[in-house]
Amino acid sequence: MPIWLTFAGTFAVAAVVVGIGGGRFVTVANLQNIAQRSVALGLVTVGQALVVLAGSLDLSVAYVVSVAALTASLVMAGDPARMALGVGAALLAGALAGLVNGLVITGLRVNAFIATLGVAYILRGAINAAFDNFAGAVPDQFQVLGYDVVAGVPVSLLLLGGVVAGAWYLMHRTRFGYHVYAVGGDAEAARLSGVRPHRVLVGVHVLSGLCAATSGVFLASRLGAGAPWVGPDGGYDLESIAAVVLGGTALAGGKGRLLGPLAAVAILAVLDSVFNFFQADPFLRTLVRGLVIVGAVALYGLRGAGERS
Repeated sequence: MPIWLTFAGTFAVAAVVVGIGGGRFVTVANLQNIAQRSVALGLVTVGQALVVLAGSLDLSVAYVVSVAALTASLVMAGDPARMALGVGAALLAGALAGLVNGLVITGLRVNAFIATLGVAYILRGAINAAFDNFAGAVPDQFQVLGYDVVAGVPVSLLLLGGVVAGAWYLMHRTRFGYHVYAVGGDAEAARLSGVRPHRVLVGVHVLSGLCAATSGVFLASRLGAGAPWVGPDGGYDLESIAAVVLGGTALAGGKGRLLGPLAAVAILAVLDSVFNFFQADPFLRTLVRGLVIVGAVALYGLRGAGERS
């Protein structure tokens, strides 16, 4: 619960600061904006959380986002009849990237950091060689996902909610979820208990690829097309890891909950909203976000140390 209290405190401080600056923070439009800002990173963070809980890491997610956005827009080619095909192709691309990550880590026994970073560079080289600008197009009907609201709730937030609900059920109500925690806590002990760590690791990396691809599809609906820079410019690789840690998940794996990282994503979205109101310098934004992440993680670490003593 501390991360949700941190979110509540951050939201209250943001409202006061914006109010002092002569603006209104708590408006329907701004709340919808914060919600939509949370979706892309939130989707990637769900997948990253699954990977980290299993004791692994995924640094390829930013480029998987770009690959998925480009794939969806190129396959759709502006044709409403091809929307389902485009989404399916994008998800397949994400799943394949995750499968490669998992197989390299488990089959070739390469450290997850190195393996996923290598895959990221491969994807980066491929998309930068093939594209240097927007490519493809999504039909206007598909942009409902990126912009429309239902009963005041952005459609994209409903998508995020559905993905979170599915991931929560998977982690807390299925054998696979229990195996993820077991492998993240102690892979050797899990193996001796009959769990197959390699299958679990491949599985979570495929899920991470699917989540990143879903984020890419959402961003394509926002932009109206795919672009090679949409993932890297969003910084989804490091920011998703930061959100996972800020949300209370141990980088060593085996400890943490799925909802905590989402609260961290919401905190970052609230900070972005304040920065936009004051038209803050991009470098200042990065500095403040870094200080918030380091400070919060340090406080949680001190709190945990105090509880153990």
